Amino acid sequence: MQRHSSLLPLSHEHKRLLFVCRYLKKDAAPYEGFPLETQARFEYIVKVFQELMVPHIQKEEYLFEKCVGKNVAIDAMIKELQEEHLVISRMYSTLTDSTDLDTAMDALARSLEAHIRKEEREFFELLQRELPQLLDTLQLENQ
Repeated sequence: MQRHSSLLPLSHEHKRLLFVCRYLKKDAAPYEGFPLETQARFEYIVKVFQELMVPHIQKEEYLFEKCVGKNVAIDAMIKELQEEHLVISRMYSTLTDSTDLDTAMDALARSLEAHIRKEEREFFELLQRELPQLLDTLQLENQ
């Protein structure tokens, strides 16, 4: 199914975040301009969380707020996704305390990747099928 235009800003951010996930994994392939040293990868994830993840999660929370209470299946998925947001945020927050930063970043990357794929493949599809009129009224770029 083609992505609804109101969800495109989130999908574009997801695409950027999926690159971040690939870069943070232990088995990351070299990519020009992205050093694979642990400290460089850690500094990159800190920057990404501050500049992209925080506003991204705020947009998603706004979307959840607008969609909740309209469909039982959507409500259940919103609850799951919000719990995953908390887990991912906690994983990020504890990176500095980790004794094995590479493993912690790998775990964060894998959790974030699974979360993004769930949003794209399940949640957004469900929204488009069940709440198309609501999506027509949303503006997520400026949230």
